[in-house]
Amino acid sequence: MFNKTITLANGVVVPQLALGTWLIDNNKAAEAVRAAVKTGYRHIDTAQAYMNEEGVGEGIRTCGVPREKLFITTKAAAEHKDYESAMAGIEGSLQALGLDYIDMMIIHSPQPWVKVNQSDDRYFEGNLEAWRALTDAYKAGKIRAIGVSNFLKEDIENIWNNAEVKPMVNQVLCHISNTPLELIEYCQNKGIVMEAYSPIAHGEALKNAKIAEMAEKYGVSVPQLCIRYDIQLGMIVLPKTADPAHMKTNGDVDFVISDEDMETLKNIEHIKDYGEHGFFPVFGGKM
Repeated sequence: MFNKTITLANGVVVPQLALGTWLIDNNKAAEAVRAAVKTGYRHIDTAQAYMNEEGVGEGIRTCGVPREKLFITTKAAAEHKDYESAMAGIEGSLQALGLDYIDMMIIHSPQPWVKVNQSDDRYFEGNLEAWRALTDAYKAGKIRAIGVSNFLKEDIENIWNNAEVKPMVNQVLCHISNTPLELIEYCQNKGIVMEAYSPIAHGEALKNAKIAEMAEKYGVSVPQLCIRYDIQLGMIVLPKTADPAHMKTNGDVDFVISDEDMETLKNIEHIKDYGEHGFFPVFGGKM
């Protein structure tokens, strides 16, 4: 899977399988990045909120693979809802990562984290200001592609209808038993590439007997089935691990799930531990 790519609306090519680094400590991030790159990963996903950009950057600079062969995504803090703080955050990420440019940067959430699932305010004006900062950095060549994360249809439309540069990706919680099919279709119809974080449902998929049964049918592990499921939905997929063995098996997903089995998996009973919209864990996950 490491050589599979997806092309964004602006022509930028993105490796479809990425290493997610949420909850990987800053002092362990460099080692995880080096291990991932050695395994074959060329796309690394981090965020300002993860507090590990410095370690991720160190791993990128010391992994032995030229910078231009790697794709680095980071996320603008959900709290940055004005131009100045968003632009300062962009500069801060460049400095923390120690890179001349970032391949992709996305707004982490339409709402500040403390407001997620707690407020009806979608911060339309604030998101337009944050988007303006990303757009200016994009035009300046500091970022090669820009997008959003955890945005619902109304949040996408706010930017789509009011901004010159359109979102290129939307990164959302997506896994077997929690698949936002309408949102995926809506975004893909606009040419917005979808990205799936937490493809193994924060480990909850490992407890599901129906998922396990399907994995056994294909002779693969539950995580492999879950990752392949998102790939076949046409998404960039971001399994998170610091374990080199898991990095390797997470990339060994070249089998194909049949159309019939994909429909079965789309309709597995929804995990009820997530928020009302299905894209944020209630506990405030910052994927």
